[in-house]
Amino acid sequence: MILEIVTPEATLFEGQVEAVTVPGLNGEFQILNNHAAIVSILGKGTIKIKGNITIDEAFKAKFGADNGATTLAISSGTIEMNDNKIIVLAD
Repeated sequence: MILEIVTPEATLFEGQVEAVTVPGLNGEFQILNNHAAIVSILGKGTIKIKGNITIDEAFKAKFGADNGATTLAISSGTIEMNDNKIIVLAD
């Protein structure tokens, strides 16, 4: 599936991923390939991306790592999953 992470400054990431875990308002939830369509509000927390991904050099400082997952801390946002494409609008 394709993940796109967009902030007010730039598109931080766009590419193929295996799984994405996001901080929902009522707790973390994970999205896998062929997940049902969803739109949700995100709270403060960490986005965890699993898969063999490449981060643009200009944005590597914003990302971290945790147990084999690439991570990105956010303060809030929204997520939409539709037709195996995830769009995260993050602050």
